[in-house]
Amino acid sequence: MASQQRLISLDAFRGATIAGMILVNNPGTWSAIYPQLRHAAWHGWTFTDFIFPFFLWIVGVSMTLSFARRVEEGADKPKLLLHVLRRAAIIFGLGLFLNGFPFGLALGHDFSWAHIRIPGVLQRIAVCYLIASTIFLYTGLRAQIAWIVGLLTSYWLLTAFVPVPGYGAGVVEPTGNLAWFIDSNLLSGHTWRGAPVPGFDPEGLFSTIPAIGTALMGVLTGHLLRSRLTGEEKTAWMFVAGNFLLLAGAILDMWFPINKALWTSSYVIFMAGWANVCLAMFYWLIDVKGYRRWATPFVIYGMNAITVFVLSGLVAKTMGLIRWTAEDGQKYSVWSYLYRTVYVPLGSPMNSSLLFAISFISLMFLVVWFMWKRKWFLKV
Repeated sequence: MASQQRLISLDAFRGATIAGMILVNNPGTWSAIYPQLRHAAWHGWTFTDFIFPFFLWIVGVSMTLSFARRVEEGADKPKLLLHVLRRAAIIFGLGLFLNGFPFGLALGHDFSWAHIRIPGVLQRIAVCYLIASTIFLYTGLRAQIAWIVGLLTSYWLLTAFVPVPGYGAGVVEPTGNLAWFIDSNLLSGHTWRGAPVPGFDPEGLFSTIPAIGTALMGVLTGHLLRSRLTGEEKTAWMFVAGNFLLLAGAILDMWFPINKALWTSSYVIFMAGWANVCLAMFYWLIDVKGYRRWATPFVIYGMNAITVFVLSGLVAKTMGLIRWTAEDGQKYSVWSYLYRTVYVPLGSPMNSSLLFAISFISLMFLVVWFMWKRKWFLKV
């Protein structure tokens, strides 16, 4: 059956997403970045705001394709859930490790267990994976749809009607919104230092509620991909669903703005629409029409996605932490030295910064290409 075959398009889409994540995370300098390679300042979206929800959505698609087959083959659900719990714990732990690395062991690295950031990209993936997997394993399609509606509606209503002390209800600005209030109180001292306002975290506790809905949106597409429809029919339905969700998200934006930092319900729906449209294109070209060669670099990235994400974070941090003062008094790190001496002379600040990021992606590709050639696929 087609539903039992590995979807090369899904690997490619995952790889393109993780490559995009590495691209936007590693410019030569944060002072010179094309607007689309930054997150939206608050409401709205850029190319960068597509990446994280795409990855979470792909997690939902993948769990459907994997778990449904195992359940049909007679796998024990509690054992599967134990596997999910173990995997989620490892992913969460890797996220904490990245946040704390190198734990004050490098000269000048400011680290304290009392102020380590607890949320993060991998941490949110872990929590959403755990909860969405549990829902998938113990419910059917209708209940999964009900969960999505319930999560997105409850998040919207709570944001709109629960008053924040000193600010009131319905605030969707950086200061005074319910997500900020919950994170600044329950995660005090453990939120992202680069957040729009102190105490807020874009991967915080409250906004994880709708993020679970993003993973479950992927589950729905996973059901479609497992169906007995032809490849052309699946492609068409992904396009139809995607465009419907895009329209619905754009309409809801009028009442609950599309906002990545708050992970608003409209943002979940809108980005699920784009994810469906993008996967439909990958699926039609690669799995239906058989045009696979162009996607090989993305497939290679997608086969070791978590590994290359963690590795890129460790390499980038290490390059920034190895520092020295030159004879002329200029202070350098490996990162800044390479950027200033090799890339700055090549073009305008934005182009030089982008070229550095592309070079970094290429370096990471060499690592995963070597792993792919050796058939080393690290499964968390």
